[in-house]
Amino acid sequence: MNIEFLEALEQIEKDKGINKEILIEAIEAALVSAYKKNYGTTQNVKINIDRETGEVKVFSQKTVKEDVLNPLLEISLVEAKKINPLVKVGDIISVEVKPKNFGRIAAQTAKQVVMQRIKEAERNIIYEEFAGRETDLVTGIILRTEKKNVIIDLGKTEVILPPTEQIPNEVYNTGERIKVYVLEVKKTTKGPQITVSRSHPGLIKRLFELEVPEIYEGIVEIKSIAREAGSRTKIAVHSRDENVDPVGACVGQKGTRVQTIVDELKGEKIDIIKWSKDPAEYISNALSPAKVLKVDIDEDNKTARVIVPDNQLSLAIGKEGQNARLAAKLTGWKIDIKPKNKS
Repeated sequence: MNIEFLEALEQIEKDKGINKEILIEAIEAALVSAYKKNYGTTQNVKINIDRETGEVKVFSQKTVKEDVLNPLLEISLVEAKKINPLVKVGDIISVEVKPKNFGRIAAQTAKQVVMQRIKEAERNIIYEEFAGRETDLVTGIILRTEKKNVIIDLGKTEVILPPTEQIPNEVYNTGERIKVYVLEVKKTTKGPQITVSRSHPGLIKRLFELEVPEIYEGIVEIKSIAREAGSRTKIAVHSRDENVDPVGACVGQKGTRVQTIVDELKGEKIDIIKWSKDPAEYISNALSPAKVLKVDIDEDNKTARVIVPDNQLSLAIGKEGQNARLAAKLTGWKIDIKPKNKS
């Protein structure tokens, strides 16, 4: 090791943000292990890298004794005084040793340590970046499928789309660009593990923020989302500006805004309804596209009895009860739907 090596460490410090002193200390510790592995584990050694020249020196730590029983760990008082005239029996003294071929071992070890620390630093940078991006929307390219997990390349790192977070029956083709919701970022021994989702309601929220400027700017607010991924979503919106129609803003001219989101979700139906602080009105809106005649509210039990025209009953309930189920989830009310002639 030499001055060029130290200069390389300084460059790494600038490029990767890894403190040069921490790198040198890590190399020194690794060299102690390498020394013991190659020259015997019974010795107490200390290794010093000169911060100015890069020169590596090996010191054997020996206890000063009157009578030496183990030359690897002990040194006589007479020999010790040749190094330091002030030493006394019982002191620990550093004796420089020059092991054969240690220069080559030191160079290899230093390289391994530096490479390992660079990897660790890069992993930490990725972790710190994505730890702050949980609940964000990111775009990547589908790389492959491993044990039903879809692996997506985000450029700096790969993320995992597990089966539980996939949209049912959605096909994930290698090479396709895809938008995903960052669900969780965890530190592991192999680096950050980033889990993403296509089925989370948060994906809908982020897609609308991306497509609808009024939502991004805070003029239109998403109050609630109820989703059955791959099939249907209901989203309740409210405008803070009475001059802005929240539903119209989300639908867009000729439906272009919502259609972009539907296309991204491969045809998932999206009902955009107007939120209201009046529970009866809110529930009535939530059952769209069905027409509602009357809503009776039970505040204490948070239940609602809804009357619909006879010909609207199946529409209000929806296929396999989906419309009513999503409306209940969206509003937070238990909804009982009855046809007019049986009310």
